[in-house]
Amino acid sequence: MIKTLRESKAKLSELVARAQAGEDVVITVHGEPRARLIGIRPDNRSVRTRWAARLRGLQRKYATGEPGGSADSIVRELREDRT
Repeated sequence: MIKTLRESKAKLSELVARAQAGEDVVITVHGEPRARLIGIRPDNRSVRTRWAARLRGLQRKYATGEPGGSADSIVRELREDRT
């Protein structure tokens, strides 16, 4: 998307939202490209926070309620079943 500086000033919030959604926004001055808006990735902390929340949800969903169900003990049991 290409917008003039005047249009960009009037619709900056919309252009930032479009850039965040992945669209390239080029701003021109007198018909010459002068700037480009691009979205940035979320910081790693927010990604880790969402991942941890999803993991906790899956743990609640699939928990057996049996004590001692650590990852190591589950892997050991699975290996024992193969032999």
